[in-house]
Amino acid sequence: MSVSDILPIVLRIAVISVVIYFLIAFGLILSQGASDKIAGETIDFSGQTAGARPEPAPLKTYQARDGATLGYRHYGSGNADAPLVIFIHGSGWHGGAYDGLARSIAGKAGVEVALPDLRGHGPDPQTRGDIAHVGQFEEDIADLAALLRKPGQPLVLGGHSSGGGLVVRFAGGDHRSTLDGAVLLAPFLKYNAPTTRPNSGGWARPLTRRIIGLSMLNAVGITALNGLTAIQFNFPAEVLNGPEGGTATTSYSYRLNTAYAPRNDYLADIATLPPFLLIAGADDESFVASGYEPLMKTVNPDGRYRLLDGQSHLGVIDDERTAELIAGFLGDLPGARRP
Repeated sequence: MSVSDILPIVLRIAVISVVIYFLIAFGLILSQGASDKIAGETIDFSGQTAGARPEPAPLKTYQARDGATLGYRHYGSGNADAPLVIFIHGSGWHGGAYDGLARSIAGKAGVEVALPDLRGHGPDPQTRGDIAHVGQFEEDIADLAALLRKPGQPLVLGGHSSGGGLVVRFAGGDHRSTLDGAVLLAPFLKYNAPTTRPNSGGWARPLTRRIIGLSMLNAVGITALNGLTAIQFNFPAEVLNGPEGGTATTSYSYRLNTAYAPRNDYLADIATLPPFLLIAGADDESFVASGYEPLMKTVNPDGRYRLLDGQSHLGVIDDERTAELIAGFLGDLPGARRP
């Protein structure tokens, strides 16, 4: 058989393979949609309801590079000799839930703290649960840091849950050189990391088939459907029906969900972290707290690890031990001024 005879067969097989690939991808995407209601157990939100917390500091705003107006809360004197700590909230929520922690850190460590409401979150986002492109969160954080940071001021990026995962992603990205330290509270490392419990303990409901289909399209450069819902969150009814229910973000698009976590090679992102402190509750419902240190130490020796006895995934936020540990870590950073 000559080359001229073989070529049409090869081309036919290639075309059929491409068609099958796209049929599978679109079939997976269409086979699963968002649910109107999520049932089942979720994590303990009792400490995060409006009645459990005082009124947070007022929102300020800054302009991101694309012209969007984004919100943040600000604490501390802004002394250039003290580190600037930008702390990122967890999935579905907003910076106001971390007001007590920010006040405590600013007071104990004498540092400046900023709590951004990530794009797509908070009381009145332009597009709730969505962003324009993967990587936009990192750009927004870099823009806030550029606004607040004084010349020579150490920069520490902190985060809880998915916010901690975003810190890991940021450390592995284009802005890694800006960081002097990191604080991780029960961070989400990746859905397939050994530290992640199934569905994050009932909190997360990923649309797995749809995510696989969208990932297939993204692998060949097709991003037009990345605004589709990819994950939903199991907020308790008392939160959604309460005074802060309107500030909850109950689902994420594919691109936002992707942007809010380390890259697929999450160990490579972990390896690029600056000196860091990791704190988790020993009774964390979403993650296997005891698994962080043996996993992360294999690629990065610059971490401190503390497990808080009797504490849950959300409870770790307002535990006084958390603020004490963070204050001690910040005081030990090179160039940091002790209060």
